Amino acid sequence: MDFIDYYKVLGVESDADEAAIKTAYRKLARKYHPDVNKEVGAEEKFKEIAEAYHVLKDSERRAEFDDMKKYGGRAGGFRGQQGSHGFNPGGGGFDGDFSDFFSAFGGGQGFGQRQPRPVRGQNVELDVSVGLAEILEVKEETVSYTLTNADGTGTKKNLKVKIPQGVADGEKIRVAGQGHGGRHGGSSGDLFLHIKVLAHPYFERKGQDIELIMPITPWEAALGAKITVPTLTGKISLTVPANTSSGKKFRIKGKGLKTKTVTGDFLAIVKIELPETMSPEAEVLWKQLADTYSEADSEAETFNPREAWR
Repeated sequence: MDFIDYYKVLGVESDADEAAIKTAYRKLARKYHPDVNKEVGAEEKFKEIAEAYHVLKDSERRAEFDDMKKYGGRAGGFRGQQGSHGFNPGGGGFDGDFSDFFSAFGGGQGFGQRQPRPVRGQNVELDVSVGLAEILEVKEETVSYTLTNADGTGTKKNLKVKIPQGVADGEKIRVAGQGHGGRHGGSSGDLFLHIKVLAHPYFERKGQDIELIMPITPWEAALGAKITVPTLTGKISLTVPANTSSGKKFRIKGKGLKTKTVTGDFLAIVKIELPETMSPEAEVLWKQLADTYSEADSEAETFNPREAWR
């Protein structure tokens, strides 16, 4: 038999609430009621509308229908007669034969009349945000969410969960059995945590490595210097040797993020920066330096970083 999508019959989305379903039903019922609409096919359309409303207005019937729809609309596992008589869900003033699909779905005897099969509870999905420093070790987080009971009411749940160290942005963590409860003895759904690792103002993650752009002055690059550098676990002192170029990387082993199998490193990447403004005295010194490296008769060797372009 053909699967009937009762949501499409009423013209509502699958997440429509009870009020929206009732409104859609009443509007369509008035349009296709046999006492009002004498067009060919109107009565059959009205029966289909009444049938859809009979299923979707009841939370348990609707849940069973949603479950069937999720698994491809297979109705073969439901018992029922080939016709359903005497049921008037819409109060429309008629008793008629409903669809074979409705009968196979238990429509003739009422959904609760047959032996219910176990239905697994739905999963719960939550977004969890963590900072880079928080995932250096296993992080314990309390999440709060609402579980839907069989009668449609909600129960607030607070659950402590463990976020693995070194977890990746976008990673999904499954906590088994902590979703919505099942029906008719069915197992509970699962809880899925969608991890969002927050951006840091100056650290950048590359796999399990942590990179930091380390700005230094031209004279620090030329003469060498000791630089105090922040890391995820505190500040360290880093020695920059003389004649250090922009882009040079200093790697500190084991100072990155960790997982059960991998330990990342910390990398400080040199970026030479000039002051935003230049005093007249500084300009004179820079000109003297430029002359020193550009004059052929100078004691210093000439220097042109673009020599290869010639």
